[in-house]
Amino acid sequence: MASLLALLSSAMWGTSDFFAGRLSKKHHPFAVLGFSQVIGLIVGILIVLVSGDWNGKVLGFDGFLIPGVLAGFFGYIGLACLYEGLSTGRMGVVSPISSMSAVIPLAYALVNGDALSTITSIGIVVALIGVFCASGPELSNGLPLKPLMLALGAAAGFGCALTFISIGSQSSALLTMVSMRAATFFVTFALAIKYKTTGNFSKQEMPALIFIGAADFLANLLLGIACTKGLVSVAMVFGSLYPIATALLAFKFLKERLHTIQYVGIALAVTGVSIISAF
Repeated sequence: MASLLALLSSAMWGTSDFFAGRLSKKHHPFAVLGFSQVIGLIVGILIVLVSGDWNGKVLGFDGFLIPGVLAGFFGYIGLACLYEGLSTGRMGVVSPISSMSAVIPLAYALVNGDALSTITSIGIVVALIGVFCASGPELSNGLPLKPLMLALGAAAGFGCALTFISIGSQSSALLTMVSMRAATFFVTFALAIKYKTTGNFSKQEMPALIFIGAADFLANLLLGIACTKGLVSVAMVFGSLYPIATALLAFKFLKERLHTIQYVGIALAVTGVSIISAF
């Protein structure tokens, strides 16, 4: 169950990123990000109201509020580094390095008691290498310092966000995600006041924005639930496969050519997931 939820999370994250990327070509990435975060908060509040799920310890590091807020802030920092890095034009450097964010929550889970068999460990390593390769590493011209540092910043931000998601979800996955969106709402609100704009989106773009915000929230929620149903380490690795979904959608709908290394990466990721699932 945990593996399935994490895989669904990856599919939703990758799909959300695909549509967000398309909108970001017409609007500033932070406008797309901010608007979608607000949508995510609304979706989360609606789910809480409908489900009546108010349970969970609130305060303390083992509650949902502090980890949720920290996850929201670190996730925002990760996205800021990612978008700035991608703006340098070295997507092939930034994207694969940032996709290795799963290493941080994986290490946290192992330090805090997750016990993996040798075959599962092999599967995890193969899957992570696959995700890295599927993102399309562009190493032929070396590693320029600025994109490299921004990529590492993105990986650190996302990795810390995922770690705090796993911590808060032990109290309440749903309320952790709502806390995340509440935190990023204030960041979005501050940016909107500073730049005096809400993105200037058209009515035709609203369905895509709603989908992005809802899918991103649900992806976080599914991953959080997955962390409570099985090993956090395995859930985080499965949840990190989202770049594959984005690449496949770009190949299908935008006719973007996949490089040989990406085909190899997808095959390795599927192999790694298969090894973990089988054993």
